[in-house]
This record gives sequence, structure tokens and C-alpha cells, in this order.
Amino acid sequence: MAKYVFGVDVGGTTVKMGLFTVEGELLDKWEIKTRTEDGGKNVLPDIADSIKEVIESKKLAKEDVEGVGIGVPGPVKEDGTVLKCVNLGWGILNVEDELEKLVGYPVKAGNDANVAALGEMWQGGGKGHSNLVMVTLGTGVGGGIILNGKMLFGVNGAGGEIGHICVDDSETETCGCGNKGCLEQYTSATGVVRLAGRAMAASDKKSTLRELEAVTAKDVFDAAKAGDELALEIVDTQARILGRALAQIACVVDPEIFVIGGGVSKAGSILTDSVKKYFEHYAFHACRQTKFALAQLGNDAGIYGSACSILGR
Repeated sequence: MAKYVFGVDVGGTTVKMGLFTVEGELLDKWEIKTRTEDGGKNVLPDIADSIKEVIESKKLAKEDVEGVGIGVPGPVKEDGTVLKCVNLGWGILNVEDELEKLVGYPVKAGNDANVAALGEMWQGGGKGHSNLVMVTLGTGVGGGIILNGKMLFGVNGAGGEIGHICVDDSETETCGCGNKGCLEQYTSATGVVRLAGRAMAASDKKSTLRELEAVTAKDVFDAAKAGDELALEIVDTQARILGRALAQIACVVDPEIFVIGGGVSKAGSILTDSVKKYFEHYAFHACRQTKFALAQLGNDAGIYGSACSILGR
């Protein structure tokens, strides 16, 4: 019976990799450079070489390894086909087939946000739940949906792209995706900064935020925790927008739990409590008791989730 599995999280700068037991214990983790030149043709061979080196150094028998899970920054169809990974230089590519040829083990591929959600379900903030939605509030807003322990891919690999739900038809600024009024524009770290700028321009209220040369999302939440009235209004606006969006998602997915991760989640309970308040206000009555939790795995969520994905393929 296999004892080990590899988890791979491909980023635009580095590839994070981990060796796990099939029970979910992380035994070793390391990184290699992501070589994106020449259309990213070296990315998968480099990953395969690194895995082979670890297998050899740890003297693992072939039958001891279940396979390799891999998360990539782009839409991934259920058959392992990547439609486009701009940061890697990839066009259409079946990652599962290509990496399987190189490593000689079964491979399961998924979008990086989806596998992060799977990781949080397996060993993180969503442990003990098989139906969850993970929301990653970073520079942008990412999402991953897990139903009955399985990643939701969607037909085009775009399942879970919650950051691009339109929440404001009146928005004039354009989102990175090309549309206007996306959730990402208000609830990401950059979105909170945008809300802060607009709030300070629309009001002459005193605020410690006005004393800063460049306001960050952390500054906003820290000021709110200190009782700054304008910062509290900004946090309330962000929470209202996010809470309402999650209530809409709950009407479709009906998860057991929302797991909130990304840099903005470091704000802690002031974020989750505020979002939950608005979620309960807007949610369909059957969904109002949905739980909220903070992510626990940080930057390792991707390797955990990738490893888990191969076990449930």
C-alpha cells in the first residue's frame, strides 16, 4: 500500500513542493525556481527532476508513492487541461498527461485556488468539513469550492472565480479582468485601499489614516481596531459587500463553512465577525448558520491541497 504523495504548487516565481504521508503529515518541503522562459517549457521537467531527486535521496520504492498533485495559476479543466497560464507562458496544455510521462506516477492537476481550498479542508481551517468555500483576500480575490470532498472545476476550469462576481453596476474603474464592479475591486487588499481613498475624499472626518503617506489594508484594520471612526466605516463597507456576495454564493453552493484566507485575513475577528453579520442579514434562511473560519495553512495550503487531490482522484 502506498505511503507517500507529493504536492506541488506552481507560482510565477517559485514552485513550492512537499512530501506527505497519505494521512496528511508534511515530511519535507522545498522550493525550486520557476523557469518561465521559452513558453515555460522547463517548468514540468524541472518539477519531475526535483521529485525524482527526493525519491532517490530518501530511497523510496516506486510502490510507496501514490502519485503527484499539482496546482497551477490558471483555469484547469477536470481532465487536467490548462487553458492558459499567462504567468507561466503556457497555452493549452494537459498538465496531467505531460507530468505523468515525466515522473512515471499518476498526476492530478487543479487551479491553485481550488487546491488551496482542498488543503484547508484536509488539514486546515476547514478540517472536518467536506463542503466548503475558501475565499482568499490578497492582492486580488481568489476562491475555491469543495463539494463532497471534491474540487469544483466547472466546464472551463473557472469554477470558484468568486472575485469576479459583479457587485456594483455603477463602478467606473476597470478590474484586472476587464470588467467593472467586481468583488475583487472592494474586498481585496487593494480594494480596501481603494475604499479608504474614496472615504477620505468624500468626508472631512478626522482619521489617523490621513497622517499616513501610503495607506495599506493593514493600516485600515489596525486603525479600526483602535476605534478610528472613518476606518470603522471602511471596514463596515468592505464587510457589507463581501457578506452580501457570500450570501449569494451560499444560495447556490450551500457550504458547511466559509474559510477566509489571504493577507487581509490576518485582520482576524474584526474581519470575520463583520462579514458574518452581513452574511446573516442577506442570506437565505436555510443558510444563515453557515460557519466562518480563518485559514490555517498559509502559503502551504497549495501543497497540502495538491497532495490531497491525488488521493481523491
